[in-house]
Amino acid sequence: MINKRMEDLLNAQINLEMYSANAYWAMCSWFSDRDLDGFANYFKVQAKEELFHAEKQFDYIHEVGGKVTIDTIKKPASDFTSVLNVFEITLAHERAVTKSIGELIKASFEENDFATHNFLQWFVTEQVEEEATVSQIISKLKMIGDNSSALYLLNSELMQRTFNAATGGAA
Repeated sequence: MINKRMEDLLNAQINLEMYSANAYWAMCSWFSDRDLDGFANYFKVQAKEELFHAEKQFDYIHEVGGKVTIDTIKKPASDFTSVLNVFEITLAHERAVTKSIGELIKASFEENDFATHNFLQWFVTEQVEEEATVSQIISKLKMIGDNSSALYLLNSELMQRTFNAATGGAA
């Protein structure tokens, strides 16, 4: 049985994951409006991943006898200044999610909740991958600069990204 503190923290994490999905849908839409379908696809896959994370946490809370409480999800930003700006915002957000997961892990130790600690390890690995991927795209965008041909190639590369429902990650 999960204790109230961990239940509350995991419910807050579900809310953060759902906010993340909405933020990524907003970014997807921004790219779609600019006919950058590969970048839009990247964020569509990201949104699906975030919903998968929320569902995984939802299922875990129920599995350990807790109660899921869905809260209001704040409205994400939907206007951005550039492709690079979107990814810089994304990296800052992913770092905030990583910090939140770290706080969950810290709390799980404080509460001697080793089952939740074990459950959260999957998310630690996922966040390392998320931050690395976004950082690599930022590096590519900085190399590209104002080169529209190179931007087109990166757009094409990102169009190949798919969501793998079996693992909850991108393929």
